[in-house]
Amino acid sequence: MGARFILLRHGQIQANKAGRWHGSTDSPLTWRGRRQAKRTGRHIRRSLDLAAVYSSPLQRCQATARYASQGQNLDLQVVDGLQEMSIGAWEDTPFRELVDRHDFINQSLANVHYAAPQGESLAQVASRVTDAFRHIDAQHSDDDTVLVVSHGVALGIALGVFLHDSPTEWINYPFHNCALTEFVLSPDPQVRRINDYAHL
Repeated sequence: MGARFILLRHGQIQANKAGRWHGSTDSPLTWRGRRQAKRTGRHIRRSLDLAAVYSSPLQRCQATARYASQGQNLDLQVVDGLQEMSIGAWEDTPFRELVDRHDFINQSLANVHYAAPQGESLAQVASRVTDAFRHIDAQHSDDDTVLVVSHGVALGIALGVFLHDSPTEWINYPFHNCALTEFVLSPDPQVRRINDYAHL
């Protein structure tokens, strides 16, 4: 067995409320997002003894990680590979426009190398995010529980690759803001609970 991963999507940002894509756009948590992260931290303190906490470099994840790991006496470790999928020139575009005007989701699902202008493809995100998970896993012993704070699409892509060998499966793994998912990578990838936000 490898480390037990507790996957946590960041708390709410304004773009989540507005239905806009913020991948590489660096957005702060809303008041509700901070409350979600604090509630998650209280839940984690009651139920989990963390060995380490890792975060995407974007501020919404780092802030969520700090709230969620309060009282654990751990340094936050920032991992670039955990960033959200960037859609380049289409950043901050409403989801409806991405679907109706650009057919972005369907094109991405049909071709994992398709990318928005100056953006990333599913294949590129899959490569960096799975490398990040494997690197984290290699740092820990079997009895370690580690918190990984990232983004909805990035986490979905990771699960799609590890569980189905396909980043297109991300579409089947929704993550609510501050939802928790329990996952092990080795010896065989397995999800033990998914998108749990009852603590909120």
